Amino acid sequence: MGKLREFDITFTNNKVVYSPGESISGSVKITTGTSLQYKAIKVNCLGSCGVSNKMNDMSWTLEEQYFSSTLSVADKGTLAAGEHSFPFQFLIPVAAPTSFEGPFGKIVYRVRAVIDTPRFSKDYKAQRPFYLLNLLNLNQMPNIEQPSYAVTTKRFSYLLVKTGTLMMKACSDQRGYTPGQIIRLATEIHNKSGKDTGCVLASLIQKVTYKTKRAVFDLRTIAEVEGAGVKAGKHAEWREQIIVPPLPQSALAGCSLIEIDYFIQVSLKSPETVVTLPIYIGNIAVNLIPPHPNPEGVTPSAPPAEEDLEEVLGAGGSVSEEIPTKSHSQQDQSGQPPTMSPSAFGYAPGVDLPPSQRRADDTSAPLFCVSTGATIPFFTEGNATPVPTSCPLILPPEYSTWDFTHEPPPTYEESCSSNNSSFNNSRPQE
Repeated sequence: MGKLREFDITFTNNKVVYSPGESISGSVKITTGTSLQYKAIKVNCLGSCGVSNKMNDMSWTLEEQYFSSTLSVADKGTLAAGEHSFPFQFLIPVAAPTSFEGPFGKIVYRVRAVIDTPRFSKDYKAQRPFYLLNLLNLNQMPNIEQPSYAVTTKRFSYLLVKTGTLMMKACSDQRGYTPGQIIRLATEIHNKSGKDTGCVLASLIQKVTYKTKRAVFDLRTIAEVEGAGVKAGKHAEWREQIIVPPLPQSALAGCSLIEIDYFIQVSLKSPETVVTLPIYIGNIAVNLIPPHPNPEGVTPSAPPAEEDLEEVLGAGGSVSEEIPTKSHSQQDQSGQPPTMSPSAFGYAPGVDLPPSQRRADDTSAPLFCVSTGATIPFFTEGNATPVPTSCPLILPPEYSTWDFTHEPPPTYEESCSSNNSSFNNSRPQE
């Protein structure tokens, strides 16, 4: 670096995650081997978003800026050989959106320092990113505590001349969740035909919309649960649970170029049948009214809203069978250890983590995007061929190494078999 031995930016208390409305402060540290003339030393704090039609492209098609503040920490002079420190402080606007990084766009925040030197001399630059978490309170969403429900009827042909009818209903226990919580899913299938169905599949899907001139949608399968098929002429029910991994929140308030949506898709491959349940992922959990106190002080092993699910689905006049679960797909298939700091999602900025959950690299930048499973971007218009992406983003950690104190989601049978089920142990404390 020539005359410079050190040119670095540090944040107060090594803090890297902030909230809108907070002040971000720190210092610019400069160490010189010899004297260095300068015209000015300036520090800039910037928040912006950029999106593109091309994956991992830094030449954004569209950009928007949330704030840009510049502070002159030193005017024309000479830096003597040795160490120098220049403090700075900026106020983050209350409307700034949460940080996000995806293959077709980013919401980024950074502090940059520049030593403006005399003419024909080299200018020196240094920068450091920081991350913003604009908490999404699920309680502010309408009807968030109500079940998300969908039903469809499918008429299909088989054996060329025969026709059959299939009805599929699906229901989640509520419409909003935070990372670490469990989605309880109930599905009912009436197979009014002489042909067995294919396997039933429930998927938690993330849809990110990048609003370029030709908008791009990036669909990612976050987690999947597969159940067995339904025999001909049978009425069957399937109850399963999906644990919500660390995920970016639904909606990015304050950003007009990127949108994030989540939904649960329950589907059959044969006959091809699909229902969709929109849900929200947030940072502040739904504040449900607690159930009536139990005299023994024991939380019931069966889900407290089970009656509600029965009412929505309908018990039906015929005797129903139970669909067994074949597999869960909710872990990192690459075998690599998780690289996420839990403070990025599970905790409010500025709150210290318990010692048992602190990591040695907590001062490193936390990641704000999760990419798992299959992912296919597609366009709203044009002849672009959808291709699988290989975005090198983080995956949900395996349960055995997860920083959160949660276990793999139990099956419905396990939930009802013991008062000490892992479902009850993972419930948030009231």
